[in-house]
Amino acid sequence: MNLPVNNKKISQIMKTLTLLCGAAALAFSTTLLPTPVSAAQNLYKPFPADVMPSLSEKGAYVVGVKTIEATYPEKVKDIAGNDVERKLTLEVWYPASSAAKTATYVNETRSGQVFEIEADASRDAPIAKAESSYPVIVISHGYTGYRTLMYYLGEHLASHGYVVAAIDHTDSTNKDVNFAENPYSGFPSTLLNRSRDQVLTLNSISEHEFFRDSVDASKAGVIGYSMGGYGAVSTVGGCYAFNDQAAATFTGTQDPKVAALIKDALNTCAGGNDSGKDVLPAWKAALALAPWGGQHQLFDVESLNNIKVPVLYVAGDNDDISGYEGIKWLFENTGSEGSKLLTIKNARHNVAPHPAPKEAYGSEFDLGSYIEPAWEVQKLNAINEHFALALMNCHVKSMSDACELLNVEGSSAQEPVDGKKPEPWKGFDDRWALGLEMQGK
Repeated sequence: MNLPVNNKKISQIMKTLTLLCGAAALAFSTTLLPTPVSAAQNLYKPFPADVMPSLSEKGAYVVGVKTIEATYPEKVKDIAGNDVERKLTLEVWYPASSAAKTATYVNETRSGQVFEIEADASRDAPIAKAESSYPVIVISHGYTGYRTLMYYLGEHLASHGYVVAAIDHTDSTNKDVNFAENPYSGFPSTLLNRSRDQVLTLNSISEHEFFRDSVDASKAGVIGYSMGGYGAVSTVGGCYAFNDQAAATFTGTQDPKVAALIKDALNTCAGGNDSGKDVLPAWKAALALAPWGGQHQLFDVESLNNIKVPVLYVAGDNDDISGYEGIKWLFENTGSEGSKLLTIKNARHNVAPHPAPKEAYGSEFDLGSYIEPAWEVQKLNAINEHFALALMNCHVKSMSDACELLNVEGSSAQEPVDGKKPEPWKGFDDRWALGLEMQGK
């Protein structure tokens, strides 16, 4: 369904793009150089288990981590229609048989401040043998970001028996995009490649010599944040529905003929296919964290109605980048009965990243892509761990007890009814689920 875009709509779109890319970027007039890497830092505090949801506790497996490259088997079309080679760097977490050298993750903030994080995983440890093969989870960051932006989810799910591959989306990372001079440079590639990259990643893990004998790639889930969520909705069957004006606006194209060609290139489904029916049967569940695109209705409604894979949408009710109403629109139009919407009260867009490294505290430009005004980020991470594991255990591993943890309803606030306080949500201790709301079909 192609929707008309009027001048007011265009103004709203450009405002969203400015927010998405960081309005402060426009104020920079000089190139910011990366700083030297300081010692690795631990971003997490030792909270007692009682104040966190039950499935946020670490699993039984030691976690290994490996960095690998994934290459498209053939040249692909870029947004201009040129044939190009495309490669991705993946960070892959997995159950390990024993601990090895402790890993660190080196990344940079949007302004190029380099930092190093202490991992809870062993670099290149041997993979643990198991009675059954491990399901595969794909993690996809936003615009911009990096493959370890949600490393807490990668480590957590691996400790519970998954192989988890997180993507550095080429052209769309903090390292690739110079916000000081050209903040929108990677956005056209992001629109085109998010879902394609997610499908390639699943296939790459199933074929990789280190993982192929240990994974069951017929059982998979996808987790996407922001633009990663935009991709994940498509990966499980949502078809993009750009019209000429939207294609021109989001790619900076002036020529109407070029815009029409770009529209045709963008309007695909399920990893670059022609139809929402082309969803890989391996996908069993999707977690869409603050997914982008619904606020502009860039998805075909009929294809959303026909999605069969259960999708858990997670949204701050004050999201000013993806727009809460836009995320609700995606949820309301997603046809799968198992789909749900988890609303985080008084949250904006940063519901998924790890806590800010100390190097980000020098400016709002950097810090603003990590923190939330009204939430402790570590608590948000724990909520994500809990519901991500419940979702994947329920629908990927078919564990019925995990499904019960998804079947909470309404508000978590335990507001008294007729003078009696309700029981807390299943999986949460009394008083510690405040600020959440769950809606099902």
